Amino acid sequence: MKAEGFEPSTACLEGILLYLLIFNHTHRTYRFTGFTTINFILLHLKYILFTKLLCKYYANNYIYYFETKAMDYRISLYLDKRKSKKNTSDLFPVKLQVYSVITKKQKYYTTGKDLSKDDYDDIFNSDKNVRGSKNETKIFLQQIASRANEVAKDISPFTFEVFEKKMFRNTGANINIQYHYQNKVKTLNANDQISTASNYNLSLRSLGKFLEEKTKSKLHNLTFYDITADWLNRYENYMIKDSDKSHTTVSMYLRALRTIFNDAIHDNEIKSETYPFGKGKGKYQIPSSTGTKRALTKEELSKLFNAHTETPEQEKAKDFWFFSYACNGMNIKDIALLKFKHIHNDEIKYYRAKTVNTKKGNLKEIIVYLNDYTKNIIQKYNTNNQDPEQYIFSIVSKSDNAVEQRQNIKNFTSFLNLHIDKIAVKEGIKFKVTTYWARHSFATNAIRSGQSMEFVMEALNHANPKTTAAYFSGFTDNTKKEFADKLMDF
Repeated sequence: MKAEGFEPSTACLEGILLYLLIFNHTHRTYRFTGFTTINFILLHLKYILFTKLLCKYYANNYIYYFETKAMDYRISLYLDKRKSKKNTSDLFPVKLQVYSVITKKQKYYTTGKDLSKDDYDDIFNSDKNVRGSKNETKIFLQQIASRANEVAKDISPFTFEVFEKKMFRNTGANINIQYHYQNKVKTLNANDQISTASNYNLSLRSLGKFLEEKTKSKLHNLTFYDITADWLNRYENYMIKDSDKSHTTVSMYLRALRTIFNDAIHDNEIKSETYPFGKGKGKYQIPSSTGTKRALTKEELSKLFNAHTETPEQEKAKDFWFFSYACNGMNIKDIALLKFKHIHNDEIKYYRAKTVNTKKGNLKEIIVYLNDYTKNIIQKYNTNNQDPEQYIFSIVSKSDNAVEQRQNIKNFTSFLNLHIDKIAVKEGIKFKVTTYWARHSFATNAIRSGQSMEFVMEALNHANPKTTAAYFSGFTDNTKKEFADKLMDF
């Protein structure tokens, strides 16, 4: 509903007329119950008097209200007489007053206009037909209040945080892709989700590159309404054919864009009809990667484990690579973030860093049972500080902020990858071995040794069985046949 202003004096007259119009009907209703005409008149005179007093209060406090059907906020224009404008004695700031019915709190926002009491009264609290500069001021202030009402009515439940975000941004920001990406990145960084924020930045950058090379348009002009199923298909073709990117990369970037759409729809920024993703005619389906998980065979694992290391760096890389493998394929980031409080006798109990922010309502504790090898690695590399909140390994520090922590983990992972691959090359392994292979090798060899998919799925903390099943697709034909033969061994 479009906000409609009303003047208190007019409201009083309308109230009196309303009571007179309903008088006859109300009197007929009560005359058979002993409710006399005198009683009725006295009752309504009380309400009329209350209405007059209310209007007088509004006028004295220089408040111009905007009525709205919404019940959890009130918006008005307010002449703040507490302090006059600097170097004047009779000019006061006109402010936008927003009241939250939910929190019972109110906030005031500047409009950039200053008025005297008389001018404010002429514009808003009288029946005068103002002209010239006063009329321009009235229109300007009404537009601010009207815009505030348009913003507030789409916020449910009403909060000042969302109101301020939407009220004071640039025109058209609600449908601008770059604006929403930047807000998402800002939120992720504030939550210390630095890696996820980096993925969104990469996604946005790829969209901008596509626009410049294929459409000659600029990223800052891209809106939700420009992105259709056809547009997304052209982007996918550009990424795979022109930029030589994998389907996995395309999927990662477009899942970020899909989240931007979903967030905008949830926040009532755009209509759900603009959503281009999904199955069926006129919709775009994000490609899913079916890449096979690569793993080392038992023979290759044996070679790597028994390999002679030539430098302390190679020894450390091999130790941590097999620590990851022996800890159910634990991710290097999770290894870096292990604290002494996570060790309970012969167990490590922890939550995957990857899921702490994405699965808050369904966090699952992972339990890793320590063997002699993993105990020895902890003994060999621990920081010798038994404070429960202290990190076990000196990969990151308690003094690191989120950005520093991410960089330290990234540097350590690169260090491991560099030196474990040197060992692998020396042992005749003809493909590049990285820390990812430790996780994949654990899962694959667990299944090869007869463990169930359910066991591996739980050990890797997979939410979707399809993710775990990808490890099975990497088996040799003989292993698949052997596994099939054992399916009926109950």
